[in-house]
Amino acid sequence: MDLELSRNQIQRFIEHNLILVDGEPQKPSYRLRSGEQVSISLPPPQPSDLTPEPLSLDIVFEDEHLIAINKPPGLVVHPASSHGKPTLVHGLLHHCDQLADLGGPLRPGIVHRLDKDTSGILVVAKNNPAYRHLSSLFQERHVHKEYTALVYGRLHQSSGKFTAPIRRHPKNRKKMGIVAGGREAFTSWWLEDGFGDVSVVKVVIKTGRTHQIRVHFAHGHHPVVGDSTYGGKKRVQSVQNPLVRARLSKVKRQMLHARRLVLEHPATGKTLDLSAPLPEDM
Repeated sequence: MDLELSRNQIQRFIEHNLILVDGEPQKPSYRLRSGEQVSISLPPPQPSDLTPEPLSLDIVFEDEHLIAINKPPGLVVHPASSHGKPTLVHGLLHHCDQLADLGGPLRPGIVHRLDKDTSGILVVAKNNPAYRHLSSLFQERHVHKEYTALVYGRLHQSSGKFTAPIRRHPKNRKKMGIVAGGREAFTSWWLEDGFGDVSVVKVVIKTGRTHQIRVHFAHGHHPVVGDSTYGGKKRVQSVQNPLVRARLSKVKRQMLHARRLVLEHPATGKTLDLSAPLPEDM
């Protein structure tokens, strides 16, 4: 039987002991030796309710290979056990003739993700060659990913970096945390503006760990404004300026926006420089 699996699928299978070497589980970094036998136990197919649904899409770029969307805050990218429909995937299936099927039954064409309440640029593959190429670019860190974030506190430097490793929080599985032995994570930032107890920063991430920007800034005692998971909701009471405090108390989500992606086009090889303006709530 011929299998066409993405790198992410293979890694998930290894982590769940569905891929064995000589009958034993191994880490994704394990190097095969001559003569070793690899066995794969495919998980049962997931039930899928991916009925195309009309959804207003802010399209930044589109051709026969990919589509780039300016995702609004509050929209989930793909269905999961905790999220039904509609999602961005439901809207894309309504808009596009096809999406790549390598992302799995619930994530067709999805090569990277944004959190539900993070807005900004998201690229989706329309066919399998584009999916493989784009996935490789993200895996090999050949994509420039730039964000705007509003964070609490006055940053006393014009720029800085976070390099603390990130993994699932040992006590709260719904959160990520700075944990010894976690996966390497690199976040660079530049101060762009500030007002009172809030700073506006440009953020560039080299890696793409779950909640990376939110975790790193919270670890640095500058949580993202409005981030209820990592302390950005509680900080509003510490803001000295009453006008600023009143405005921030009305914030409904984390103030984080994926403003720019620069990557190689999967078919032409030309550089795609994609950008999205700040949403109204920021």
